[in-house]
Amino acid sequence: MATVDRTVHPSFTKSLFRGSIQSELVMPYPLMSESERAKVDAAVASARTFLADEYDPWKAEREGWVGDDTIRELGDRKLTGLFVDEQYGGLGLSQSGYCRVMEEFGRVDGTLSVVMGVHQSIGTKPLFLYGTDDQKARWLPDLASGRKLAAFVLTEPNAGSDAYNLETWAERQGDGSWLLNGEKRWIGNGDKDILTVFARSELGHVALIVEKGMEGLSTGPRFETLGLKANRLQRVHFNNVRVPAENLLGEPGDGFRIAMNTLNNGRMSMGTAITGGMKRFLELALEHTTKRQQFGRALIDFEMVQDKIAWMNTAIYGLESSSYLTTGLVDRGDADFSMESAMTKIEASDTGWFALNRAIQLHGGEAYMADHPLAKALRDFRIFPIFEGANDVMRAFVALNGVKALSEDLPDVANLKLSNPGRALGELGPYVAGRVNRRFRPEKLVGAHPSLAKQVDSVAEQTVRLRGAAEAALRRYGSKVQEKQLVQKRLADAASGIYSQVAVISRASAILARDGVTESRDEKIVAINFLKRSEREVARQFRSLEVNDDNHTGQIGTAVRNAGGYQFGM
Repeated sequence: MATVDRTVHPSFTKSLFRGSIQSELVMPYPLMSESERAKVDAAVASARTFLADEYDPWKAEREGWVGDDTIRELGDRKLTGLFVDEQYGGLGLSQSGYCRVMEEFGRVDGTLSVVMGVHQSIGTKPLFLYGTDDQKARWLPDLASGRKLAAFVLTEPNAGSDAYNLETWAERQGDGSWLLNGEKRWIGNGDKDILTVFARSELGHVALIVEKGMEGLSTGPRFETLGLKANRLQRVHFNNVRVPAENLLGEPGDGFRIAMNTLNNGRMSMGTAITGGMKRFLELALEHTTKRQQFGRALIDFEMVQDKIAWMNTAIYGLESSSYLTTGLVDRGDADFSMESAMTKIEASDTGWFALNRAIQLHGGEAYMADHPLAKALRDFRIFPIFEGANDVMRAFVALNGVKALSEDLPDVANLKLSNPGRALGELGPYVAGRVNRRFRPEKLVGAHPSLAKQVDSVAEQTVRLRGAAEAALRRYGSKVQEKQLVQKRLADAASGIYSQVAVISRASAILARDGVTESRDEKIVAINFLKRSEREVARQFRSLEVNDDNHTGQIGTAVRNAGGYQFGM
């Protein structure tokens, strides 16, 4: 039977929008068991040895492909089937274990991490999650071994962020097969072996397994990209491709859900691959600023240099904490993690870009040279805030899902007439009282270490403010809140900041309990620093919801559009 979605617990972040903290979902922090840790450590060691001794990212970039020999070696080490069940030749790692190994790819080469992510996180994952036993037995062994590579075929010339409105069409035939027509673009591994293709049909969206060599399937020409040059990004064309009935994943109508759930899973490995890259940026920055002498002393001795080093270290800690809290939600098997996955992707891609910028600044002109690893990373990393869900779209997704969850607690919102002050006051009264009560009795994270009590109190207060801000947006704009993207951005960033703080408190509490306060002193300092910084940023988002210049922003944007560009002379 195909794997089905099992969601028992509601989303942790949806509950934040409702002013509630579901401690049982995030406490204690999901540290790996000893047996899992041993398997993961062995896989990490294997990956690190190969990548250090045999893989050359510059050669891969020159040749435009990571190399079939690289894929074969990774396959022999079972690093191309990290989460695939052992019965199909994989390592059978948990989501947390899989993402930890993905860090190693991200540390060495952003392109290789993308190729491996496309193959495993989104290429193989639909089959792993939704394939029947027969489908898994047919395709997973080759995919796990690296004998074949997988692709996730969704994006089209006219369907990117709006993935629901696909133009690729699948027509069901009398014998149960599907006749597939359309065009896809920007498809990693698009010229490889096993393509999970998403299309529309009269029966709804469908997910079809298309194999290399099928009549009517063609690829190319290949896209030339700014970075990730060893990733084969393809156009894929379907001209009356007949797909057998047994190649359908799930049921007709399941395709869009399969695509979205696959992306929810895939975004987490991007987050941890970026974390691996950030760790490398920090290593390079530390090495350079320690050796480089200016004005009679090492660069690392200057406060503005230390500030950047400290920021990078703290940012890694925060991102790592939220990434692996999210993978822990996946490993539970009973939690809705779609919003957390989106927030982790946003945080990782934005923070990774900022960290890279700081590392380059610390290197000065040296990092601007084309043969410097940070210059290559600059080209490779710029795509991360865009693909697997553009960050602006992901922010809207988080905010609107949170507001929708809250609206279920406010049955009067749909009929509220704000133009009628008397009626509005009467209807708002019970909810205003509710907010006052919550203000005095905020819900707290249960199970945190006592030494983090102040930070726990702060998270409780921020959660109350999130509920109030989301409710205010609902009551002010009603259904038109869907058009208020600047409001959505602020709500999403506030929710993401609170979630990151919860992750850091959870992780630090687990470490403090395990190792003791004295032994964990340095980690606690980093955790507190992150929590204070994040708290200030969340407060800024809440303030911006109340005091902003959105009207002028809209007016200026309209004026620029009407003028066709900058319109002022001297």
